[in-house]
Amino acid sequence: MFVTRRIKVLIADDSALMRKVLKEIIMTDPSLEVAGMARDGQDAIDKAHYLKPDVITMDINMPVMDGLTSMQYILNDFPELPVLIISSLTTEGALTTFEALELGAFDYVAKPSGTVSSDIHIVGREIIQKIKLAYKSANKKSIRERIKRLNAAAAAIKVPEAKTGTYMNESPSKVVVIGVSTGGPGALMEVIPMLPADLKAALIVVQHMPPTFTTSFAKRLNAVCHFPFKEAEAGDVLQDGKGYLAPGGYQMVVRKGRGMIRLTTSPQTVFMPSVNVTMESVLEAYGGKNVIGVLMTGMGDDGADAMVKIRKAGGMTIAEDESTAVVFGMPREAIERGGAEIIAPSYRIAEEIVKAVERS
Repeated sequence: MFVTRRIKVLIADDSALMRKVLKEIIMTDPSLEVAGMARDGQDAIDKAHYLKPDVITMDINMPVMDGLTSMQYILNDFPELPVLIISSLTTEGALTTFEALELGAFDYVAKPSGTVSSDIHIVGREIIQKIKLAYKSANKKSIRERIKRLNAAAAAIKVPEAKTGTYMNESPSKVVVIGVSTGGPGALMEVIPMLPADLKAALIVVQHMPPTFTTSFAKRLNAVCHFPFKEAEAGDVLQDGKGYLAPGGYQMVVRKGRGMIRLTTSPQTVFMPSVNVTMESVLEAYGGKNVIGVLMTGMGDDGADAMVKIRKAGGMTIAEDESTAVVFGMPREAIERGGAEIIAPSYRIAEEIVKAVERS
Protein backbone atom coordinates (compact mmCIF):
# COMPACT_ATOMS: atom_id res chain seq x y z
CA MET A 1 0.00 0.00 0.00
CA PHE A 2 1.36 3.44 -0.96
CA VAL A 3 1.72 5.73 2.06
CA THR A 4 1.42 9.42 1.20
CA ARG A 5 2.53 10.68 4.62
CA ARG A 6 4.43 8.91 7.34
CA ILE A 7 2.94 8.66 10.83
CA LYS A 8 4.85 10.99 13.17
CA VAL A 9 5.68 9.45 16.54
CA LEU A 10 6.91 11.21 19.70
CA ILE A 11 8.83 8.91 22.08
CA ALA A 12 8.67 9.83 25.77
CA ASP A 13 11.01 7.84 28.05
CA ASP A 14 13.59 8.92 30.65
CA SER A 15 16.03 6.18 29.62
CA ALA A 16 18.39 7.14 26.79
CA LEU A 17 18.76 3.44 25.96
CA MET A 18 14.99 2.97 25.70
CA ARG A 19 14.60 6.04 23.51
CA LYS A 20 17.35 4.75 21.21
CA VAL A 21 15.91 1.23 20.96
CA LEU A 22 12.33 2.44 20.47
CA LYS A 23 13.52 4.76 17.70
CA GLU A 24 15.30 1.85 16.00
CA ILE A 25 12.12 -0.26 16.17
CA ILE A 26 9.89 2.50 14.77
CA MET A 27 12.34 3.34 11.97
CA THR A 28 12.16 -0.23 10.65
CA ASP A 29 8.69 0.55 9.27
CA PRO A 30 8.67 2.88 6.24
CA SER A 31 5.23 4.24 7.13
CA LEU A 32 6.47 5.59 10.48
CA GLU A 33 8.90 8.32 11.48
CA VAL A 34 10.20 9.55 14.83
CA ALA A 35 9.24 13.22 15.10
CA GLY A 36 11.11 13.68 18.36
CA MET A 37 12.06 12.24 21.74
CA ALA A 38 11.21 13.47 25.23
CA ARG A 39 13.17 12.63 28.40
CA ASP A 40 10.41 13.34 30.94
CA GLY A 41 6.70 14.16 31.23
CA GLN A 42 7.12 17.94 31.02
CA ASP A 43 9.38 17.59 27.98
CA ALA A 44 6.66 15.41 26.39
CA ILE A 45 4.05 18.16 26.91
CA ASP A 46 6.32 20.81 25.37
CA LYS A 47 7.20 18.66 22.37
CA ALA A 48 3.59 17.58 21.81
CA HIS A 49 2.74 21.26 21.31
CA TYR A 50 5.40 22.21 18.79
CA LEU A 51 6.09 18.89 17.03
CA LYS A 52 2.38 18.03 16.57
CA PRO A 53 2.93 14.23 16.50
CA ASP A 54 0.30 11.76 15.31
CA VAL A 55 0.98 9.28 18.14
CA ILE A 56 2.91 9.41 21.43
CA THR A 57 4.58 6.41 23.10
CA MET A 58 4.63 7.22 26.81
CA ASP A 59 6.68 5.70 29.61
CA ILE A 60 5.02 5.77 33.06
CA ASN A 61 7.91 6.29 35.50
CA MET A 62 9.78 9.48 34.58
CA PRO A 63 11.37 12.35 36.55
CA VAL A 64 10.09 15.97 36.67
CA MET A 65 6.61 14.73 35.69
CA ASP A 66 5.39 11.12 35.41
CA GLY A 67 3.76 9.76 32.26
CA LEU A 68 0.28 9.55 33.77
CA THR A 69 0.20 13.26 34.66
CA SER A 70 1.83 14.26 31.39
CA MET A 71 -0.73 12.28 29.39
CA GLN A 72 -3.63 14.06 31.13
CA TYR A 73 -2.21 17.49 30.26
CA ILE A 74 -1.62 16.43 26.65
CA LEU A 75 -5.12 14.95 26.22
CA ASN A 76 -6.64 18.09 27.71
CA ASP A 77 -5.04 20.15 24.93
CA PHE A 78 -5.15 17.49 22.19
CA PRO A 79 -8.07 15.12 22.98
CA GLU A 80 -7.71 13.28 19.67
CA LEU A 81 -3.98 12.57 20.06
CA PRO A 82 -3.57 8.84 20.85
CA VAL A 83 -1.14 7.88 23.61
CA LEU A 84 0.36 4.39 23.67
CA ILE A 85 1.61 3.47 27.14
CA ILE A 86 4.91 1.55 27.30
CA SER A 87 4.93 0.06 30.80
CA SER A 88 6.71 -2.57 32.88
CA LEU A 89 5.27 -6.01 33.61
CA THR A 90 5.38 -5.48 37.38
CA THR A 91 2.22 -5.49 39.47
CA GLU A 92 2.66 -1.78 40.16
CA GLY A 93 3.22 -1.16 36.46
CA ALA A 94 0.05 -3.06 35.60
CA LEU A 95 -2.13 -1.10 38.04
CA THR A 96 -0.78 2.23 36.77
CA THR A 97 -1.38 1.09 33.19
CA PHE A 98 -5.05 0.34 33.92
CA GLU A 99 -5.41 3.80 35.45
CA ALA A 100 -3.86 5.31 32.30
CA LEU A 101 -6.28 3.38 30.07
CA GLU A 102 -9.25 4.63 32.09
CA LEU A 103 -7.91 8.20 31.85
CA GLY A 104 -7.74 8.06 28.06
CA ALA A 105 -4.66 6.15 26.86
CA PHE A 106 -5.31 4.29 23.61
CA ASP A 107 -3.58 1.04 24.64
CA TYR A 108 -0.38 -0.31 26.16
CA VAL A 109 2.64 -2.46 25.38
CA ALA A 110 4.31 -4.29 28.27
CA LYS A 111 8.09 -4.00 28.55
CA PRO A 112 9.43 -7.58 28.70
CA SER A 113 12.02 -7.05 31.46
CA GLY A 114 11.43 -4.04 33.65
CA THR A 115 11.55 -0.27 33.29
CA VAL A 116 14.69 -0.40 31.16
CA SER A 117 14.23 -3.34 28.78
CA SER A 118 17.17 -3.72 26.41
CA ASP A 119 15.26 -6.67 24.92
CA ILE A 120 12.21 -4.60 23.97
CA HIS A 121 12.81 -5.68 20.36
CA ILE A 122 10.84 -8.79 21.40
CA VAL A 123 7.66 -6.69 21.34
CA GLY A 124 8.77 -4.55 18.39
CA ARG A 125 6.11 -5.89 16.05
CA GLU A 126 3.42 -5.23 18.65
CA ILE A 127 4.63 -1.64 19.13
CA ILE A 128 4.50 -0.93 15.39
CA GLN A 129 1.09 -2.57 15.02
CA LYS A 130 -0.40 -0.60 17.90
CA ILE A 131 1.07 2.72 16.73
CA LYS A 132 -0.69 2.18 13.40
CA LEU A 133 -3.93 1.18 15.11
CA ALA A 134 -3.71 4.24 17.35
CA TYR A 135 -3.24 6.51 14.35
CA LYS A 136 -6.14 4.89 12.52
CA SER A 137 -8.40 5.43 15.54
CA ALA A 138 -7.12 8.94 16.30
CA ASN A 139 -10.14 10.84 15.02
CA LYS A 140 -12.73 8.55 16.56
CA LYS A 141 -14.83 10.01 19.33
CA SER A 142 -15.38 6.65 20.99
CA ILE A 143 -12.46 6.87 23.42
CA ARG A 144 -13.25 10.41 24.56
CA GLU A 145 -16.94 9.66 24.92
CA ARG A 146 -16.16 6.48 26.85
CA ILE A 147 -14.00 8.46 29.31
CA LYS A 148 -16.86 10.91 29.89
CA ARG A 149 -19.30 8.04 30.52
CA LEU A 150 -16.86 6.32 32.87
CA ASN A 151 -16.33 9.51 34.86
CA ALA A 152 -20.08 10.05 35.15
CA ALA A 153 -20.70 6.42 36.09
CA ALA A 154 -17.90 6.35 38.68
CA ALA A 155 -19.73 8.88 40.84
CA ALA A 156 -22.99 6.93 40.65
CA ILE A 157 -21.69 3.38 41.14
CA LYS A 158 -21.60 2.15 44.73
CA VAL A 159 -20.15 -1.32 45.07
CA PRO A 160 -21.08 -3.14 48.31
CA GLU A 161 -18.14 -3.65 50.66
CA ALA A 162 -19.27 -7.19 51.47
CA LYS A 163 -19.91 -9.29 48.39
CA THR A 164 -21.31 -12.73 48.95
CA GLY A 165 -22.57 -13.57 45.46
CA THR A 166 -25.70 -15.57 44.74
CA TYR A 167 -24.90 -19.27 44.81
CA MET A 168 -28.34 -20.74 44.17
CA ASN A 169 -27.19 -23.82 42.27
CA GLU A 170 -24.27 -26.25 42.30
CA SER A 171 -24.07 -25.69 38.56
CA PRO A 172 -24.72 -22.22 37.10
CA SER A 173 -28.06 -21.50 35.46
CA LYS A 174 -26.26 -19.94 32.50
CA VAL A 175 -22.73 -18.94 31.55
CA VAL A 176 -21.78 -15.55 30.07
CA VAL A 177 -18.45 -15.39 28.22
CA ILE A 178 -17.09 -11.96 27.28
CA GLY A 179 -14.18 -11.85 24.82
CA VAL A 180 -12.16 -8.64 24.44
CA SER A 181 -8.73 -7.41 23.34
CA THR A 182 -7.35 -3.96 22.41
CA GLY A 183 -9.34 -1.32 24.29
CA GLY A 184 -10.76 -3.98 26.59
CA PRO A 185 -9.94 -2.61 30.06
CA GLY A 186 -11.89 0.59 29.40
CA ALA A 187 -14.73 -1.23 27.65
CA LEU A 188 -15.15 -3.72 30.49
CA MET A 189 -15.45 -0.86 32.97
CA GLU A 190 -18.69 0.04 31.19
CA VAL A 191 -20.05 -3.48 31.56
CA ILE A 192 -18.85 -5.19 34.75
CA PRO A 193 -20.02 -2.50 37.24
CA MET A 194 -23.47 -2.48 35.62
CA LEU A 195 -24.19 -6.18 36.18
CA PRO A 196 -26.44 -6.89 39.20
CA ALA A 197 -25.27 -8.71 42.33
CA ASP A 198 -27.95 -11.36 41.87
CA LEU A 199 -26.97 -12.27 38.28
CA LYS A 200 -28.24 -15.80 37.73
CA ALA A 201 -25.24 -16.80 35.66
CA ALA A 202 -21.52 -17.37 35.95
CA LEU A 203 -19.41 -14.74 34.19
CA ILE A 204 -16.16 -15.49 32.35
CA VAL A 205 -14.01 -12.72 30.88
CA VAL A 206 -11.29 -13.53 28.35
CA GLN A 207 -9.05 -10.47 27.86
CA HIS A 208 -5.88 -10.72 25.77
CA MET A 209 -3.29 -9.75 28.37
CA PRO A 210 0.06 -11.01 29.76
CA PRO A 211 0.09 -13.07 33.01
CA THR A 212 1.13 -10.37 35.50
CA PHE A 213 -1.46 -8.02 34.08
CA THR A 214 -4.39 -10.45 34.41
CA THR A 215 -3.60 -10.96 38.10
CA SER A 216 -3.78 -7.21 38.73
CA PHE A 217 -6.71 -6.67 36.36
CA ALA A 218 -8.83 -9.29 38.13
CA LYS A 219 -8.38 -7.36 41.38
CA ARG A 220 -9.38 -4.13 39.65
CA LEU A 221 -12.51 -5.74 38.21
CA ASN A 222 -13.38 -7.21 41.60
CA ALA A 223 -13.21 -3.70 43.08
CA VAL A 224 -15.98 -2.45 40.76
CA CYS A 225 -18.05 -5.64 40.42
CA HIS A 226 -21.21 -6.18 42.51
CA PHE A 227 -20.42 -9.88 42.92
CA PRO A 228 -17.14 -11.71 43.66
CA PHE A 229 -14.71 -11.62 40.74
CA LYS A 230 -11.32 -13.34 40.63
CA GLU A 231 -8.57 -14.58 38.35
CA ALA A 232 -9.54 -18.15 37.50
CA GLU A 233 -7.54 -21.01 38.99
CA ALA A 234 -7.45 -24.67 37.99
CA GLY A 235 -10.12 -26.50 39.99
CA ASP A 236 -12.47 -23.52 40.41
CA VAL A 237 -16.09 -24.50 39.81
CA LEU A 238 -18.39 -22.09 37.96
CA GLN A 239 -21.20 -20.70 40.08
CA ASP A 240 -24.04 -18.21 39.65
CA GLY A 241 -23.18 -14.69 40.71
CA LYS A 242 -19.44 -15.11 40.41
CA GLY A 243 -16.92 -13.79 37.88
CA TYR A 244 -13.72 -15.36 36.53
CA LEU A 245 -10.93 -13.75 34.49
CA ALA A 246 -8.98 -16.13 32.23
CA PRO A 247 -5.32 -15.94 33.33
CA GLY A 248 -2.70 -14.77 30.86
CA GLY A 249 -0.44 -17.39 29.28
CA TYR A 250 -2.99 -20.22 29.50
CA GLN A 251 -6.05 -21.54 27.72
CA MET A 252 -9.02 -21.60 30.06
CA VAL A 253 -11.46 -24.45 29.42
CA VAL A 254 -14.48 -25.72 31.33
CA ARG A 255 -15.04 -29.42 31.96
CA LYS A 256 -18.39 -31.07 31.32
CA GLY A 257 -20.51 -32.01 34.30
CA ARG A 258 -19.45 -29.97 37.32
CA GLY A 259 -18.26 -26.95 35.35
CA MET A 260 -14.73 -27.18 36.72
CA ILE A 261 -12.13 -24.85 35.26
CA ARG A 262 -9.00 -26.34 33.73
CA LEU A 263 -5.92 -24.38 32.62
CA THR A 264 -3.77 -25.71 29.82
CA THR A 265 -1.10 -24.56 27.38
CA SER A 266 -2.76 -26.41 24.50
CA PRO A 267 -3.70 -25.53 21.84
CA GLN A 268 -1.02 -22.94 21.15
CA THR A 269 -2.72 -19.90 19.64
CA VAL A 270 -1.70 -16.32 18.79
CA PHE A 271 -3.42 -15.12 21.97
CA MET A 272 -3.35 -17.08 25.20
CA PRO A 273 -5.98 -17.05 26.57
CA SER A 274 -8.00 -17.45 23.37
CA VAL A 275 -11.65 -16.39 23.26
CA ASN A 276 -12.48 -19.14 20.76
CA VAL A 277 -11.02 -21.88 22.96
CA THR A 278 -12.89 -20.79 26.11
CA MET A 279 -16.21 -20.10 24.36
CA GLU A 280 -16.18 -23.45 22.57
CA SER A 281 -15.41 -25.36 25.77
CA VAL A 282 -18.29 -23.62 27.57
CA LEU A 283 -20.60 -24.39 24.67
CA GLU A 284 -19.63 -28.06 24.79
CA ALA A 285 -20.03 -28.20 28.57
CA TYR A 286 -23.38 -26.40 28.88
CA GLY A 287 -25.14 -26.54 25.51
CA GLY A 288 -26.18 -23.59 23.38
CA LYS A 289 -29.33 -22.47 25.20
CA ASN A 290 -27.39 -21.91 28.43
CA VAL A 291 -24.55 -19.86 26.90
CA ILE A 292 -24.35 -16.13 26.20
CA GLY A 293 -21.40 -15.05 24.07
CA VAL A 294 -20.24 -11.42 24.02
CA LEU A 295 -17.51 -10.01 21.77
CA MET A 296 -16.19 -6.51 22.28
CA THR A 297 -13.38 -4.25 21.04
CA GLY A 298 -10.20 -5.86 19.74
CA MET A 299 -8.13 -6.45 16.63
CA GLY A 300 -8.28 -9.70 14.71
CA ASP A 301 -11.05 -12.30 14.75
CA ASP A 302 -10.58 -14.30 17.96
CA GLY A 303 -13.99 -15.41 19.18
CA ALA A 304 -15.85 -14.79 15.92
CA ASP A 305 -16.09 -18.48 14.94
CA ALA A 306 -17.18 -19.48 18.44
CA MET A 307 -19.92 -16.82 18.38
CA VAL A 308 -21.27 -18.39 15.18
CA LYS A 309 -21.32 -21.83 16.86
CA ILE A 310 -23.05 -20.50 19.97
CA ARG A 311 -25.76 -18.80 17.93
CA LYS A 312 -26.34 -21.88 15.75
CA ALA A 313 -26.65 -23.99 18.91
CA GLY A 314 -29.42 -21.76 20.26
CA GLY A 315 -27.37 -19.50 22.53
CA MET A 316 -27.51 -15.70 22.69
CA THR A 317 -24.72 -13.65 21.11
CA ILE A 318 -23.96 -9.95 21.56
CA ALA A 319 -21.37 -7.91 19.64
CA GLU A 320 -20.21 -4.38 20.42
CA ASP A 321 -21.34 -1.77 17.91
CA GLU A 322 -18.75 0.08 15.82
CA SER A 323 -19.82 3.41 17.35
CA THR A 324 -18.11 2.60 20.67
CA ALA A 325 -15.49 -0.03 19.77
CA VAL A 326 -11.94 1.33 20.12
CA VAL A 327 -10.87 -1.24 17.50
CA PHE A 328 -13.75 -2.69 15.49
CA GLY A 329 -12.05 -5.95 14.57
CA MET A 330 -13.30 -8.89 16.63
CA PRO A 331 -16.94 -7.73 16.85
CA ARG A 332 -17.00 -6.87 13.15
CA GLU A 333 -15.83 -10.37 12.24
CA ALA A 334 -18.56 -11.91 14.41
CA ILE A 335 -21.20 -9.70 12.80
CA GLU A 336 -20.03 -10.38 9.24
CA ARG A 337 -19.98 -14.16 9.84
CA GLY A 338 -23.52 -14.12 11.23
CA GLY A 339 -22.45 -14.73 14.81
CA ALA A 340 -24.10 -11.70 16.40
CA GLU A 341 -27.79 -11.81 17.24
CA ILE A 342 -27.63 -8.46 19.03
CA ILE A 343 -25.39 -5.49 18.18
CA ALA A 344 -25.15 -2.85 20.91
CA PRO A 345 -22.88 -0.01 22.05
CA SER A 346 -20.66 -0.78 25.04
CA TYR A 347 -22.83 1.13 27.52
CA ARG A 348 -25.84 -1.07 26.68
CA ILE A 349 -24.12 -4.45 26.75
CA ALA A 350 -24.70 -5.06 30.48
CA GLU A 351 -28.42 -4.47 29.94
CA GLU A 352 -28.45 -6.92 27.01
CA ILE A 353 -26.59 -9.54 29.09
CA VAL A 354 -29.19 -9.29 31.88
CA LYS A 355 -32.03 -9.66 29.34
CA ALA A 356 -30.34 -12.71 27.82
CA VAL A 357 -29.79 -14.32 31.24
CA GLU A 358 -33.43 -13.77 32.23
CA ARG A 359 -34.76 -15.13 28.94
CA SER A 360 -36.22 -18.60 29.54
